[in-house]
Amino acid sequence: MTTPADTPDRRFAGLPGRPGKIVAVHISYESRAAQRGRRPAQPSYFFKASSSVAASGGTIERPPGTELLAFEGEIALVIGTAARRVPLASAWDHVGWITAANDFGLYDLRAVDKGSNVRSKGGDGFTPIGPQLIDARTVDPAAVRLRTWVNGELVQDDTTAGLIFPLAQFVADLSQHFTLEPGDVILAGTPAGSSVVVPGDVVEVEIDAGGASSGRLVTTVVQGEGAGFDPALGSLPAVDDTQREEAWGSAEAAGLPARPPATTGLTPSLRAKLEAVPVAGLSQQLRKRGLDNVTIDGVRPLHPELKLVGTARTLRFVPNREDLFASHGGGYNAQKRAFDAVGEGEVVVIEARGEAGSGTLGDVLAIRAHARGAAGVVTDGGVRDADAVAAVGIPVYTAGAHPAVLGRKHVPWDHDVTIACGGTTVQPGDVVVGDADGVIVIPPALAEEVADAALAQEEEDAWIAARVAEGHPVDGLFPMNAQWRARYDRDRSTR
Repeated sequence: MTTPADTPDRRFAGLPGRPGKIVAVHISYESRAAQRGRRPAQPSYFFKASSSVAASGGTIERPPGTELLAFEGEIALVIGTAARRVPLASAWDHVGWITAANDFGLYDLRAVDKGSNVRSKGGDGFTPIGPQLIDARTVDPAAVRLRTWVNGELVQDDTTAGLIFPLAQFVADLSQHFTLEPGDVILAGTPAGSSVVVPGDVVEVEIDAGGASSGRLVTTVVQGEGAGFDPALGSLPAVDDTQREEAWGSAEAAGLPARPPATTGLTPSLRAKLEAVPVAGLSQQLRKRGLDNVTIDGVRPLHPELKLVGTARTLRFVPNREDLFASHGGGYNAQKRAFDAVGEGEVVVIEARGEAGSGTLGDVLAIRAHARGAAGVVTDGGVRDADAVAAVGIPVYTAGAHPAVLGRKHVPWDHDVTIACGGTTVQPGDVVVGDADGVIVIPPALAEEVADAALAQEEEDAWIAARVAEGHPVDGLFPMNAQWRARYDRDRSTR
């Protein structure tokens, strides 16, 4: 006769056995950090109960009275040999296997428990793991791919190259504080793309590395029955628009009005001044202040009649290398993150090394920038679908049109960093101004001073042009000698 203690528990079918500890990482992927608007300097963690583990093919209940059950496709590290105060260099040796996991969370219950996630992520069935284990000895931890599907649609696709911290760091870090024992599980965090699921949805997660796959971890969402949570025992589910936006992944996905965009640092009066003065005038004033290397060379406008004024939001491409494009080019990559993050009045400035042999944006990203209220785009690379991009109507400066896709020449690498575009250095927040002559970059601290000086010079040049039109020779007038200067000052004082 078989006793309950002898009966294999199907919940742990995807693991060597029931884990003693499950430790989960909060934010670990660059894409998730960009989505949340916060990037951790060090890893942070929370515990999940082993009773929350479920096997592939099972169900997860959305409790009565709740609305924000969200999936998070993750890589699960299963400890093979005990780890206590192990160095980073040998930490991976203590990982026995990796497999797929889904770190479900109920945002309705986050408020009271804050980052501990005891109730929001500790429910029965909230940690599906499996179905197959991959031997960690066969795995390059820097080249593990994670994908998640909801109802057959791919919604997460990233690799460990997109992690803020390497997988082995989680093992080494945690081992400083307590012993990681065989069978313990570390959930390595989720990339961008996590969102809300509802009863009837089917979520699948798979990881693959070195030709080996975990297989698809399948979970079906069902509606829980009963009266729900007892108010006499503890906190009740509660949601607000902040929780809805974080659970769904964006205000748009949650059906909420977009948040007001961040201000760019350009006051309306300064913006008006910069719109009124030509780039040539600004260049002249910057040169007087010792700044010669501030023009973005080799780019031309798709709309010469439009003035470009805004602050820089930067994006950097590196030369294409097939393995790096495989790790950084797909999913919610740096290019998509930059265009999703650009704010009203900002200019997406792209470093493409002057390589125009492929597109660096097309009509979809131009539409996204326009919808976000961006002031324009400047790239020293090519543009695909140039006519469609021009039809969007925002100022775009480019080295030229090219039909090839990004991956022919470039890998989207990072954003919001100092870049080189068209031979000049551009930092996030720099003031960018463009017209038919070209594009110039102004240090923010000088923008007001340079704009005022350029406007004054424009007024003076207009007066000189009027005198030349009257028939006066340019000798002594351009530039003005003392006599002409005195006459100009008299005319100016009477206006």
